[in-house]
Amino acid sequence: MKVKGPEIDRRVEQFSGAAKRAGFKLTHQRLEIYREVASSLDHPDADTIFRAVQPRMPTVSLDTVYRTLRMLDGLGLITTLGSRRDSVRFDANLGHHHHYICIRCGLARDFESAECNALRIPAAAKEFGSVLATHVEVRGVCSRCETQFARPFAPRKPKRPQGQHRRRT
Repeated sequence: MKVKGPEIDRRVEQFSGAAKRAGFKLTHQRLEIYREVASSLDHPDADTIFRAVQPRMPTVSLDTVYRTLRMLDGLGLITTLGSRRDSVRFDANLGHHHHYICIRCGLARDFESAECNALRIPAAAKEFGSVLATHVEVRGVCSRCETQFARPFAPRKPKRPQGQHRRRT
């Protein structure tokens, strides 16, 4: 899914200004990488971005994509989604919103929710330090996957190592 033209133009204008203020050169490769993230509603990962821009810029490297994405994150122009050990995905929508993630196919979609916005930060979380931002990440099985697999998802129970039996009481 793609973002509408005026919103992409607004985001690219914001990127141009932020890059200039931070003293970064506004190269064609950086602009195309940012444009790819800014135009996507799919929260692409670095490999997806690389595959999308590579036909337009055959000389771009995956390393350039990663370095540009880290720069964009540092400038506050994109946010990251997902844990650092998984494939990190990127989002150019900086408005306050939340995410729905399909645990089967990886679909990632934005949603807005007054109920999620009203959640209070638990005292236990504040004990770790100051809270700068919050967002809710809802995980489930998307309607397409539910239809495709025609049965609800049930997490698998871990297998017992051989030789261990269930105790009967």
